[in-house]
Amino acid sequence: MYLGMIGAFIVLCILSLLIGSDPISWTGLLVGSDADWLTLKASRFPRLLAIILTGMGLSISGVILQHIVRNKFVEPETAGGLDAAKLGILVSLVLLPSVGVLSKMLVALAFCFVAELIYILIIARIRYQQIVLIPVIGLMYGGVLSAGAEFYAYKNNLLQNVQGWLLGDFSRVVQGHYELLYVLIPVIVLSYVFAQRFTVAGMGQEVATSLGVGYKSTVVLGLMLVSVTVAATVITVGSIPFIGLVIPNLVALKYGEHLAKTLPMVALGGACLLLVCDISGRLIIYPFEVPIGLTAGAVGGIVFLLLILRGLR
Repeated sequence: MYLGMIGAFIVLCILSLLIGSDPISWTGLLVGSDADWLTLKASRFPRLLAIILTGMGLSISGVILQHIVRNKFVEPETAGGLDAAKLGILVSLVLLPSVGVLSKMLVALAFCFVAELIYILIIARIRYQQIVLIPVIGLMYGGVLSAGAEFYAYKNNLLQNVQGWLLGDFSRVVQGHYELLYVLIPVIVLSYVFAQRFTVAGMGQEVATSLGVGYKSTVVLGLMLVSVTVAATVITVGSIPFIGLVIPNLVALKYGEHLAKTLPMVALGGACLLLVCDISGRLIIYPFEVPIGLTAGAVGGIVFLLLILRGLR
């Protein structure tokens, strides 16, 4: 299965490099066409790297949150993380207009971390935690944060600009405007290093403590990794929902939930799914492009519904 996934990943990467409104030909690359090589270097290759890092980061964030909350239907979109990051970016735009992108990301990170911590505290007080109730509460919680963000944007005359800017879209990714996503590389590495701890934490606080794992410190570490991922992706490419929900569930259905073994498959699957959504968005109304936030939302929403129906049986 790993070989098949790797093969599909390589094919999708090649298609991502070649497909676009400005076609690139193998012949042009082989003869050294300046136009083809410039498009490849300045646009297609940065876009491919951004898609891969975002897909891996979001899918890993989803599986970490699912273990922390102990619910398979939780990810940054259904836990208020994406909406909190949007609110953080808006606040930084208004209150700190002169700071750089990294500072704005740190503000979004703080908002995301606090919002997800509050979400965990809320569901911890629920006595009967039905499998569907937890993500529904998260969606309601995210709706409140989203409404607050939109009201804040409306009050500061930013609503029209922000609605387009925060919608997930890789068409804006070019050389020099995506490098912030490199922060996801240490996040992915640390997620794998601490995969065993996240797996144990997913068994509950009592079991984790009995096995010598610091439950609270593991939860804080997991939330920090998730917050870094969400903040970096939202401020660079916008909001992309459901990637962190679909892939971890599909991988868990076939290979189980031992993260030390399944995390590479989760990361690779997230990259492949995001590549499929991005390529589809480029082809649906070619030569124009559908933002990946819409294609990923449609695919993820359908799979989310199917998973909920399966969980209710």
